[in-house]
This record gives sequence, structure tokens and C-alpha cells, in this order.
Amino acid sequence: MRLSTRIALGAAVLVPLLVAAAGLLLLPLVGADLHRRQDDRLGARAAAVLPNVRALLAADSRNRPKVEQNQQRKLLDAALDAGVRVVAADGTVLLSAGSQPDDPARLPAAPSGGAVTVRQGGSAWRVLAVQVGGGSTAGTLWVLAPAGEPADELRAVRRRVLLVALVAAPLSGLIGFGLAERATLPLRRLGRRAAVLDPRAGHAAFAHARTGTAEVDELSSAIALLLSRYDEQADRTAQALDTARSFSSAASHELRTPLMSLRTNLDVLVAHPDLPAGERAEVLAELQQDHARMLDLLSALSALARGDLVELSAFGPVDLAELVDTAVAEAARRHPDTAFRIGEIPSEVRVFGWDAGLRILLANLLGNAAVHGRAAAHGRGASRNDAPGTSPDAAPDADRTAEVTVRLRVGDGTVRLTVDDTGPGIPLAERAAVFHRFHRRPDSPGSGLGLTLVAQQAALHRGSVLATDRPDRPGCRLEVRLPLLVPDAPTVRLPSLRDWLSDRERH
Repeated sequence: MRLSTRIALGAAVLVPLLVAAAGLLLLPLVGADLHRRQDDRLGARAAAVLPNVRALLAADSRNRPKVEQNQQRKLLDAALDAGVRVVAADGTVLLSAGSQPDDPARLPAAPSGGAVTVRQGGSAWRVLAVQVGGGSTAGTLWVLAPAGEPADELRAVRRRVLLVALVAAPLSGLIGFGLAERATLPLRRLGRRAAVLDPRAGHAAFAHARTGTAEVDELSSAIALLLSRYDEQADRTAQALDTARSFSSAASHELRTPLMSLRTNLDVLVAHPDLPAGERAEVLAELQQDHARMLDLLSALSALARGDLVELSAFGPVDLAELVDTAVAEAARRHPDTAFRIGEIPSEVRVFGWDAGLRILLANLLGNAAVHGRAAAHGRGASRNDAPGTSPDAAPDADRTAEVTVRLRVGDGTVRLTVDDTGPGIPLAERAAVFHRFHRRPDSPGSGLGLTLVAQQAALHRGSVLATDRPDRPGCRLEVRLPLLVPDAPTVRLPSLRDWLSDRERH
């Protein structure tokens, strides 16, 4: 059933009920007013005939019949439609005219304090008793009027109320339907717009135009907000599917070589159970290296996927100085042959960040510095992009310990995290490429994703990463800049396009 029809039916039922209820409340008030008017008329009649009554009682006390008869006629003329009864002090009825009860005992004694209702049989009278004169000329006057007159008028009023209620039913229904049709017109237009909306067009196709009706505008805004959230979720779902495809593609491509190597080495072990101990140890070492490489690759791909899918709700205030202390301690445990030093660092550096993502960033920065932070027999610029825990691309100089220095500097609303090593550095032409995924030398056992993870996390935190030469001595410097936490700052947004797994262009 349409809303306008519901409103029309409701008006057709409610308005007559309201009219009837108003009539029920009004009828007692009308009845009281009618009785008051009747009592006022009785009082006026009594005041009009009172001089004649006094004259009649005086004539009766002096035994003057002619005068008495004349006074009776004057009383009848003055009373007109009212009943009149006059009784002398000795009980003699001097006048009884008009409609009144057959039994005089039912009449109230004077003074009665006002008009009263007297009933006999099926008839009722409104009676006003007045004490007249005193002494030998004393008597009582009763003025009567039929009590049914107000009742007749009340019945007439009741019939009119019922007639108005009956007429109001269809009339209010028609008026309610017309008003409801006009009031619901913006709602019907909104419904037609929503019905023809193409979900693929997104919330932009549902332009919100104000109608002046608050409820319709609120509903339109709610639909637009719902569509906007639907678009966001659809984008996140599509991004998650793209990330899954990229993960599958990258994993299948990068795991092919170590899996083939594993299969070859396993075939060798199975085909030659009596393989010499030296060769057998060499095959097992290669198996371990392939296993470590696959594990590192899957861990790095998983971390990249997490970064591509992380929500803004995972971000919050983070103390970067505390994370640096923890990360350096963990890196020193994992790389005991590397000397880690913490340079200048504030006691507290607050940023708006993802705790797990910043830990990934620090672990990969320190891991790469530990692997490549010593002089090697040949260049290693292209092999910088290895995840933590991977082996170096070239055999390091065993006589030289790698030295890694970490610093935090705050200024101009940003924090600069620098990681310096004592390695040979990165060639200028390779400094941008080291952050690309799978960028490594062909003979590198690393995953090629270490610095890609660093670049991804820097971008997620609205920062940047840069590879340069160490300014104070030979070596490499990796510098990450992140914005400091600003209290009461507007809500930040994550990058709209995050697809580091496929290495597509990012904005």
C-alpha cells in the first residue's frame, strides 16, 4: 500500500474520531450552559411576576376577590409559557397554571437555593421556588419550565456533531491523500532515481540535490553515503583480488628456480645414495640455501601483501625512538658479526604509523646494512635489495667487521631516520632501482624485496626513502623521512593505489 494511501486512510479515520471526541467533551459543557440559561429565564420570570404575586397575596389576606382575580390574570399574562403556582402561608392555593407536577408535594420548599429538577412519571420540570412577603401576606411562588428543552437542544447538537464526523471522513481522506501525494513526491522521485541507478557508476552518479524536505534530504544523503562506502569496499575487494593475483604470480615466478634446484638436488640424493661425503654435504648445503631463499621470499611477499591491504584503522600514535631501540637490539642478535651503534636519538619521537609496518621497515633497513655493510671484493650496488636474513651477494671480507650506525633527527615537522654502513656504497645509476621489487644480481641468493618493503612502508606513512653516500666516510646511507604526529590534525588518507607486489606505477 502506498504511503499516500495510508495517510489518507489514517486521516479518514482519525479526523472523525477527533470530531466525535471533541463532541463528547463539548456536550456536557453545552448541557450545563443550556441549564444555566433556563435557570436564568426562570429567575427572570419569577422577578417579572413577583409584584403581582405580592398583590395577589395581599388581596387574599383582605378578602378582596375581584382584586385577586385581576392579579391572577396579570400573573398568567406575565408567565406566558412558564408554569406558575402560588400558595398562601396557610396553604391555600391561590394560583396554579401551566405545566407542573400533579403532586404538589414534589415541589421544593422555599427557599431552595436555586432551580432544581423535579420528576414525575416520564416528565421532568425545572422548578424555582421563591419565598414572597411576610406575616399575613406571606406565601410561596413556584415558577416551572419543562426540563426537556435542554435535552432536545443537546440531541440536536449531538446529531450535528455526528453529521460533521460523517462528512469529515471522506473529506479528510481526500484532503489527506492530496497533501500526502504532494508531500511524498520528492520521495517517489528519489525512489525512481535509486531504481535506475547503475551500481557500476558509483556514488558519483547519485548526485544529491536538496528538495527542501528534511526527511527526503536525509534519506538521499544516507543513500549517497552508503554508495560511497560500497564503492570503497568494492575498491578494497578489487585491490585484495589484485594483491592475491600478484602474490600468486610473483610467488610462482620467483619460486620456480629454487624449486627446480630443490628437485634437482633431491634427485641427486635419491639417485646416488652412496654419494661421497663431501659432495653430499655440498648438495645438502644447497638444499638449505634454497629452502632459506624460499622462506625469505614467501615472508617478504607476505609482508608486501600486508602493506598493500592494511587499513587506516591499524594506524595510531607510535614512538619511533622506542621501535629503533628494539629493532637495533634484534638486529644485533640476528647479526652477531655486525657492530651496531645508535648515534644521536631523542628520548621520544611520536609519529602516526602502523606499528607492524614500521618494524618491517626498520628490520629490512638494518638487515640490508648488516649484509652489505662491509667492503666486498666486487661491487654490490644491484644486490642491495635483499630481505633481512638473506645471505650477501658476494662473500664479505672476513677480516673486516661491518659497522652500522643509526640516527634519528627531528626538524621542520619531520623525523629523519638514517642508517649508515661502511660498505662500498651504491652506484649512482642504481640508487633508484634498488627499491624496485626483485632487483638483485643474478647470482644473489636474496629475495630482492628488502628495500622494496622499506619503500612501501615509507610511502604508507606519507614519507620517503633515499639512498646516498655516507657523508663522513666511505659507505652507504639510507635515509627515511616521516612526518611527525600532529595533535588534532585532520584524518590522513592512505595511498589510493598500493600494488607493490606487481610493481605497477604508484601515485
